[in-house]
Amino acid sequence: MKAMVKKIRTIRFAFCFLLTLTSLVIGQVVAQDVYQVLRDNDEGYAQVKQGVPLIFPEDHFPHPDYRIEWWYITANLKDSQGQDWGLQWTLFRQSLSPNSDLKGWDSNQIWMAHAALTTPDKHIFAQRFSRGGIDQAGVKQPAGTNGFDAWLDDWHWQSSSTTLFPSTLEFNVGEYKASFELESKDNWVLNGDEGFSQKSAQGQASYYYSQPHITLKGTIKTKDQTTQLSGSAWLDREWSSQALAQNQTGWDWFSLHLNDGSKLMVYQLRHDNQQKAETNQLSTEAHSSNKLSTNELSTENWISGSWINATGEITHLDKDDIELNLLSEREITIKDNTTAIIPLDWSINLPTLNRHLTIKPLYDQQWLATTIPYWEGVVLVTDQKGHSVGNGYMELTGYQPIN
Repeated sequence: MKAMVKKIRTIRFAFCFLLTLTSLVIGQVVAQDVYQVLRDNDEGYAQVKQGVPLIFPEDHFPHPDYRIEWWYITANLKDSQGQDWGLQWTLFRQSLSPNSDLKGWDSNQIWMAHAALTTPDKHIFAQRFSRGGIDQAGVKQPAGTNGFDAWLDDWHWQSSSTTLFPSTLEFNVGEYKASFELESKDNWVLNGDEGFSQKSAQGQASYYYSQPHITLKGTIKTKDQTTQLSGSAWLDREWSSQALAQNQTGWDWFSLHLNDGSKLMVYQLRHDNQQKAETNQLSTEAHSSNKLSTNELSTENWISGSWINATGEITHLDKDDIELNLLSEREITIKDNTTAIIPLDWSINLPTLNRHLTIKPLYDQQWLATTIPYWEGVVLVTDQKGHSVGNGYMELTGYQPIN
């Protein structure tokens, strides 16, 4: 009897899991908009509220009452010849329903992991999925320890301490096996208003903090070669129940390591003005829950950021502090014979800080053709005179194929 119940629960979850993935695929084929899941109504889920303090180490661990969250590591690396490499490792959690259930076969949590490597001559990636509740994936403090473990199958980010550092990161992308040690002693950067990161004038928001001061070293191995690498990493932690407003199409995000020791994070969420009329009912419902009405629906891109100087002092940046300009876009292959026009060259001017930066990709083809597709990869940073002043990562989401 127990075996039968377990089988039924397994089938039920598999159906829900496949239904979720199917809806994403249908959205990609029919509506060309797999990001709708990030705009879905947040009714029943926990709400992000201003003034709620972030608490460590508790907030390093999952928040299942919120719909979505992620643990996001990117790293800029160099080999012994001074060539640029990069890595990305991300663990995502999503609730299928507002009532969180974490245990066993009844779990309503889905986990997804992305891993990518930028080598000097190519970009490779992989994705994995898992259900929650059966120890195939998750983030937890192992029993009887003071440690931290974030994993999906044999992809692991682990620490013997809930401070998260020092830690190890291990994953593979095809034949490439990555193994790294991470160190950090700096304080956490609370983005926005002490970790409350507003995403639109309609009221969408997340809790968002970062650790931009991570050093790492390790190897990437294939059957024929072992490459020693070292560099700087950036960790982003974010959770919410509605990441995008109804008229937001995606975002452009930058995390930069500058040679003088300072760090910069900037993002903009793009608004589609054509969707304004279509969001009347949703916006009216939002107004009843203290969000803005349709007449107040913003059509300006939402922009925000954090500047961390070489001594660790943090300055919050809003739209008056940031001039983000597209310099050029190019057509790239995103899958098979499908292409998209992607904005790849940018300038970021911070007039209040007298900083003027130009962002260019290491190379154009750093696209992840994952279930939710996006561009993410290594970028190089120059000043007004064209001198190299740093490097970093850029993420571009919501851009649609043209054929």
